[in-house]
Amino acid sequence: MPFTFNESTIPELQQEMESGRLTAKHLTMKYLEQIANHNTIINAVIEVNPDALHIAEGLDTERTVKGPRGPLHGIPVLVKDNIDTADKTHTTAGSIALKNNYAATDAFIVKKLREAGAVILGKTNLTEWANFMTEGMPNGYSSLGGQVKNPYSPGVFDTGGSSAGTGAGIAANFAAAGIGTETSGSILSPASSNSIVGIKPTVGLWSRTGIIPISSTQDTAGPMTRTVEDAAVLLGLLAANDPEDPATSLLSNGATTDYTSGLDKNGLNETRLGVSRDYLDGLTDDEIELIDNALEDMRNLGAEVIDPVSLTTDLNDLNVMLHEFKNGVNAYLKNVSGNVPVHTLEEVIQYNKQHEESALKYGQSVLVRSDEKSGRLTEAEYINARLNDMKQSQEQGIDRVMKEHQLDALIFANNYGAGIAAKAGYPSITVPAGYTKAGKPVGITFTGRAFTEQKLITLAYAYEQATNHRKTPKLD
Repeated sequence: MPFTFNESTIPELQQEMESGRLTAKHLTMKYLEQIANHNTIINAVIEVNPDALHIAEGLDTERTVKGPRGPLHGIPVLVKDNIDTADKTHTTAGSIALKNNYAATDAFIVKKLREAGAVILGKTNLTEWANFMTEGMPNGYSSLGGQVKNPYSPGVFDTGGSSAGTGAGIAANFAAAGIGTETSGSILSPASSNSIVGIKPTVGLWSRTGIIPISSTQDTAGPMTRTVEDAAVLLGLLAANDPEDPATSLLSNGATTDYTSGLDKNGLNETRLGVSRDYLDGLTDDEIELIDNALEDMRNLGAEVIDPVSLTTDLNDLNVMLHEFKNGVNAYLKNVSGNVPVHTLEEVIQYNKQHEESALKYGQSVLVRSDEKSGRLTEAEYINARLNDMKQSQEQGIDRVMKEHQLDALIFANNYGAGIAAKAGYPSITVPAGYTKAGKPVGITFTGRAFTEQKLITLAYAYEQATNHRKTPKLD
């Protein structure tokens, strides 16, 4: 019988391959066919890996001779184009200044993907420089890749950003799973906007080595999938101590890295969840109704919802990211090949000015503001801003309210609580919560303290399994 790959989960795909009814080569071909049929409209994939089918064939042979490496063996995965892949695809952050950048080595998490037997299918478009380039740039736009569009209504609904291509591509069934990155909302926003699951891990759970940076204190990559189970599989397989990323040394303290054991349909029973209404400003009445429905569903599943809780903080200062971006991007660019015309942030700005028509459709004001900083993280302005961020987001923010109300998690709509969790370095998971009357996707997000991914996955899985809100977009 023909195998239908749309909406298939990673465990289902593995079962089909183990039975012999499916091969990694055939699966890869089907995803490539999906990209060929629909990427001209969605524009989620910026580049396809020309070796993907060869890799898949090799993994099929390996499965026959040695058996599978694990749950990702032969599974096609899309990777955001600010993550180094040492193959025939580029790593550009969506910038025409980096259009000739071939990474010399894989990012640490890409190495882990390859070791696990994943097929790197291609790279996804993104908001240029991970949305740290200018004010007013639409989510999902880059000078190199153009505009990503939301598969639920191309050109109408926002894609979210900056991992827009991963969000739209996974929603459109262009791959089994995807990798995004987040500094503040860049996984949670496109995941909720495209009706998929996204996990923004605790900073340090996944290595950042080989990822074009914004903020050394907030950056992290994370899984973007169509189900909580798939996200849990991916999250655990890529969590590892990386000697080149000091943040991952926290994993030696016993953090859990097997998250599938927390997939409990009764996981919301006897839990306590807090909702801050301050973070619902900007939602339409239609969207608020969906969030209220989600809260009622959680109550019916045994959760006690404390509504509202107070979580007001002053976290609007960009100084930490402005300082850290210049420091981090200069460190990254100094190692790119001689084929790339830029090796400092200043050179990027000058290159863009020289190619203004194609490079600066929306300007580069944030790049300029960052370059005005010294790039040395000894400035009092930077240190004081960083200490304030930690105090406001952790001690006086998430930690305080969770302790005060003895909460298992905080609840937000879409990515509305992403900023406070980002500055704290704390994890979040977003899950589809339904669609407005116009068909716009809305997500519900669970946020907790550092390394509580297991609890958040349990809560999200229970909600997902009870509601099953996700619908496949009608691409035709």
